[in-house]
Amino acid sequence: MLRAVVAALAAAGLLSWGAVPASAADEVTRVCRFFDDRFTEISGMTYSLRHADVIWLHNDSGGGPYIYAVDSTSCRTLARLTLDGVEARDIEAIAAGRDGKGRPVIWVADFGDNLDSWPEVHLYRIREPKVLVDQTVTPRRYRVTYRDRPHNAETLLADPTSTRLWIVTKQLAHGRLYELPAHLSRTDLNVARPIEREGGLVTDGAVSPDGRRYVLRDYVNASVFDGTPPGVLTEMISLPVQPQGEAVTWAPDGTALLVASERDNRLFRIEVSASDTNPTVADSQPPPGSASPSSSADESAPTSQPTGGRSEMTVAVVTVAGVLLAGLVVAALLIAGARRRR
Repeated sequence: MLRAVVAALAAAGLLSWGAVPASAADEVTRVCRFFDDRFTEISGMTYSLRHADVIWLHNDSGGGPYIYAVDSTSCRTLARLTLDGVEARDIEAIAAGRDGKGRPVIWVADFGDNLDSWPEVHLYRIREPKVLVDQTVTPRRYRVTYRDRPHNAETLLADPTSTRLWIVTKQLAHGRLYELPAHLSRTDLNVARPIEREGGLVTDGAVSPDGRRYVLRDYVNASVFDGTPPGVLTEMISLPVQPQGEAVTWAPDGTALLVASERDNRLFRIEVSASDTNPTVADSQPPPGSASPSSSADESAPTSQPTGGRSEMTVAVVTVAGVLLAGLVVAALLIAGARRRR
């Protein structure tokens, strides 16, 4: 019943950002199926910056401090990396990026917080290995806190052309986009700064391989934005029906999305419209490793106003939709409980 409620709201255009009507994908292809029994709850994916046709993925909480290299054309597991010293409290996201020297790295985000209670969460960074074999690696740990209060999150965005990182929190009515410092401290607590409201129930996201676009997904839609966060919403795509669909990344050529689910072993490829990004605007982005223009903004400035491609009307629609969804979820749980007691 809950799935039906969510799908109905999405079909009505109320679950996601609302500025662009969701449309069925022009071309959806089932690429392959995962048959590795270690993939119990695929919660996040990212493309490889070093190996062709390879994606990295991980399980949800309880899946241990592991990430897996997988052939994106056959779903065959190529290697498992064990993250030494990682507690794996609730790993919810993975992203491909660069270090300060431009080398490919993999970010793993242990920031799931269903009770919105942790005073700090952790990001882990490893150099992407040159050889895909089972191995144990020791990541660098970065401590992160939010400027306002603790949040639950399932989305980490990493710019594959620089060191920039963003977090999108997961809330019912709406989430929020947070910007991390361009250069993270390994010793001090890094503060994530809110810069934009986003849709509700965002479960994953990824920046395109060329750094010119990014995608955010919920359980039923994927929303594509031009530019670096906060970008301009250009396309909303209805995703294939998958229970607990939480993972999305870009195909290495940047022309399609790959999506997966915690409770469905199919990997789908979804073609995406060509980018409308103005090259002049894109070329004006900060060079790799540099701070973004907003990083130098007054930290005391108000951040509650939406910017970029989202409007106040969009935020209002999303908030109302979240309230409606919350009521329907509670009603569904009460009905289910009553039936069990009969």
